[in-house]
Amino acid sequence: MKMSARDFEIVKTAIEGIETDALRRVYRAGDFPRADLVKNLDKRYRWDLLHGAYRPEHDPIIPQPLIQYLYDQGYNDTHIDTALRAIVRPL
Repeated sequence: MKMSARDFEIVKTAIEGIETDALRRVYRAGDFPRADLVKNLDKRYRWDLLHGAYRPEHDPIIPQPLIQYLYDQGYNDTHIDTALRAIVRPL
C-alpha cells in the first residue's frame, strides 16, 4: 500500500466515525441516489464513505474534506481504493 501509516489511520478513524449498520443496510437495499447505475456496490459504498468523511473541526491540520486532503498528499484513486478496501468490510 502506498499510503503512509499516519494517513491510513486518519482515513480509518474518519470512516469508522460515520459508518453504521443502518447505513450498510441502506446500501444493501439499494436505497441511495442513482443506485440503479451502480456496477460495483462495495466500491460505491466505500467511496461514498470517503466523500462523506471530514476531519474533526477541532483538528486544524486537515480541516477540508478528507478526499481533498488525500489528493493534496499525492495519492491517486488506486492508492486510496487500496486503503479503503482494507478499512471497509464488503457489504
